[in-house]
Order: sequence, then C-alpha cells, then structure tokens
Amino acid sequence: MRAVVYRERGDSSVLHLVERDAAEPGPGEVRVRIVRAGVNPTDWKFRAGGMGELAFPEIVPGQDGAGVVDAVGPDVTDLAVGDRVWTMLAQHTRPGGTAQEQVVLPVGNVTRLPDSASYDVGAALGVPAVTAHRALTTSEDGPDRLTPGALDGRTVLVAGGAGAVGNAAIQLARWAGATVVSTVSSAEKAALATAAGAQHVVNYREDDPVAAIRVLAPDGVDIVVEVAPAQNLRLDLQVIRPRATIAIYANNGGDEVTLGVRETFTTNARFQWVLLYTVGHEALRRAAEDVTAAVADGAFGIGEEHGLPVHHYPLEETAAAHAAVEAGAVGKVLLDVTEA
Repeated sequence: MRAVVYRERGDSSVLHLVERDAAEPGPGEVRVRIVRAGVNPTDWKFRAGGMGELAFPEIVPGQDGAGVVDAVGPDVTDLAVGDRVWTMLAQHTRPGGTAQEQVVLPVGNVTRLPDSASYDVGAALGVPAVTAHRALTTSEDGPDRLTPGALDGRTVLVAGGAGAVGNAAIQLARWAGATVVSTVSSAEKAALATAAGAQHVVNYREDDPVAAIRVLAPDGVDIVVEVAPAQNLRLDLQVIRPRATIAIYANNGGDEVTLGVRETFTTNARFQWVLLYTVGHEALRRAAEDVTAAVADGAFGIGEEHGLPVHHYPLEETAAAHAAVEAGAVGKVLLDVTEA
C-alpha cells in the first residue's frame, strides 16, 4: 500500500510517498481503507516540530479520515468489514495516521459514518467537529451533550466563523438551537459564516464589534468559541453574560494573554482551554456520537453551500496539501487516498 511518511522535522519537503505492507489489526482494533483524509493545522505543526520532538522515528501524518473497515481484530463486535466509518485522533499515540491507504486504529477512534454522508464529510469531522463540540459543551449551565434543542435560548459567539472549527461550531450550535453570532474579517468570510448558518455576522474591521454584538445580544452571549485569545479576549469579556464560558481552542494572533483581574472577576466567566489530545475518552465518545447524529440529521455539511470550500489533493501531493493549510487556505483541505 502507499503511505506518506516523514522521519525528521521540517517544512513540507520532508514528506515522502513510500510503499509498505499493510498492518494487521490486533485485539480491539480495526483496519480502515482510507478513501479521504483530512489535513489540519496540527498536522503541519507536528511535522514542523512546533509541538516538540517527533514521537516516533517515522510518522504517517493525519488525524482525520473516512473510509471502509477492511479487517477487524479479535474481540471487536461493534464494527464489521464493510462498515463506512470516520476517524479521529488517528496519529495521536501511534505513528500511523490517515495519509495512507490502510490504517489500523483502536475501535474508540472509529465511528460509523451515516449512509447519507459522503467520505468528504467524514474526513472533515475529526479535529474540527470534535473540537467544536467540546467548546460548546463545557459551560457551567450546560449542556454537556448536543441534541436538537440543547442550546435553545442561548447565544453563541464564534470568532473566525470562516475557519474549519468555526464552521463546525456554527453548524453544531445551530443544530442544537442556539442563536449564532460570528465575527469575521471580510465580506467574503462573512458570506461563508452566513452559509454555515450564522444568523448574525460582524465584520470587526468595519464595525465596532463590541457595540454590534451588544445590540444583537443585549444580555450578553453565553458561549464564546475563541480562535485568537491574544487579540479577542478583551472583546469577549465585554460581550459575555455572567457565568459565560470562553472556550479557547487555538492561539492565532499570539501566544500571550493578559487578563485584568477586576474586569474578569465581575464576569464569573469560565475559561475553557480545548486541546483534543488530552480530552478524556468519555468526552470524545460523547462528541463522536453527537457529531454523527448531526450528520445523520443533515445538519452538518461541507462545500461552498455550507460555508466551507473544499480543496482536493491526491495522496502523492500531500506536501502541497500541507503547504496550503500552513499558508492559511480558506476551507477544508482533503487528500484523495483510494477510490470510494
């Protein structure tokens, strides 16, 4: 089978296409023939060494993918050969990710993909949708699960609604009944956030974002899904209601955050840091179930019509796909690995 590997830190030129034998699944594992693989910012950050030393001598990148189970290990009863599935955290604790034709994973990292969903959608779930789910389900006043109506009466502010996580947060929050406000930096990104389902969009380069958000949510927002805390935290503190949650999943725009103690005290705010690699197994299981339910309901999609343009690359051009994500490609970058 074909696989993309790297053996040293560096730019995308360290990625190489190789041939290797497919591994066999062990107890509690399945092997998935990957049809589509997702590329996320963490993929190039791991490869470039931004997350520390390489964990293994040789690594196949890729946390997310979608495909078909083609072998099951001993004691596996919940999945069978032929099942369509999506993956998450494929390259978290093992060297083999989804940028290869066949990958062996624990059953806990594999979820059935609804028949109505394409492999493109399945490969776009993983990191973005599970991160968004976590951001939306850690508030003091709940909920801890997403279902239709779970966020009725709540207002969610999504910073950067044109990004993959922001897009997922908009779609999941709308499915759960929230009113969604999204901040963006351009008219083009406003169109994408609106297509994702945001009822209100604020261009922070043209408007006074605090004033605009306060008009839309005079009592304050309940949850903030935050991508750039260094730039936005002061804004967030001015637009939240008491006991709101600011869920921070990235450090776009800077690594340092300064908090004013008095202004922060008065909010009784909860700051929730979101990094999937240390989220507990139960939270990941709940996210997989809820995200799959949203997909089955037709409430989660990708493509221009859902505010997330899709960019396809063949497996042999994985380096170009990584470079595109690193350069800030708007939308979802996918690898075409095998035939559906």
